[in-house]
Amino acid sequence: MKDKLVTIFGGGGFVGRYVVQALLRGGARVRIAERDPRHAWFLKPLGGLGQTQFVAADVTLPETVRRAVAGADVVINMVGVLAGDFERIHVTGARNVAEAAAAAGAEALVHMSAIGADPAAASAYGSSKGRGEEAVRAAFPNAAIIRPSIVFGREDQFINRFAAMIGKSPVVPVLRAPVKFQPVFVGDVGDAMAAATDPRFAGRTFELGGPDVMSMGAIIRWIAATIGRSPSIVELPDMAGSLLASLPLAPISKDQWLMLQRDNVVAPGAAGLDTLGIDATPLQSVAPEWLVRFRRTGRFGRRADTLAA
Repeated sequence: MKDKLVTIFGGGGFVGRYVVQALLRGGARVRIAERDPRHAWFLKPLGGLGQTQFVAADVTLPETVRRAVAGADVVINMVGVLAGDFERIHVTGARNVAEAAAAAGAEALVHMSAIGADPAAASAYGSSKGRGEEAVRAAFPNAAIIRPSIVFGREDQFINRFAAMIGKSPVVPVLRAPVKFQPVFVGDVGDAMAAATDPRFAGRTFELGGPDVMSMGAIIRWIAATIGRSPSIVELPDMAGSLLASLPLAPISKDQWLMLQRDNVVAPGAAGLDTLGIDATPLQSVAPEWLVRFRRTGRFGRRADTLAA
């Protein structure tokens, strides 16, 4: 990647920032495309002089996408949403990026999708991700597609969200406690996205998961133990979960409920982190370092526990 120009859409997001860091370490010049580039300016100090560029672009507006990829050797699309207009972002937006990359003569395109992406999926999210993959491959057949499981990291909205809930409530309800996940560290995903730009991986699909498969219930209990809390954990029956998801202002949408009906784990035989030369990072080895802030006495409590042991 030395001196290659990489345009990355969504580089200022949770996962995108780690992809940017991996590219910068590899010596690439990185052009970060965001609807509002100011949201990604925090990345500028991470690169050398002239190594980072910022451009305003919206994946749903083809002209802005074409400007953003002009002259790029590699294009990476990280843009996705968990709620809202899936069709516009995951399908139309993905197609716009792929078509622009092909027209610009880019050497490689890496597209972020998700485990469970399938045009026939029951959830609108999974279906749109699947149709987005089809749109990308139609426009740029040699695109590498990355499908991660649930991504965890210091800034995530999954592990941290549950830790905050557990820290504040004596009772924690759990929806779909048996459903399985394979949490993958955001740093590993960043490295994987950068590695997938290698021509050896053109046209391939990778499913990324960590070394551990954990049920939703097990994840909640692990978080509680890690932050030194002991709430009552109530596993709700599916009937109650389905009803809750159908209510207005519920903490989970109907589409998210549908997504929880399937395990979110790497398919048997799928190419993954190991194929890309990356050792998977266990949740237990890194998450306690930032989850400590959810303990009653923060780092002081952590030190006291260590000394007592």
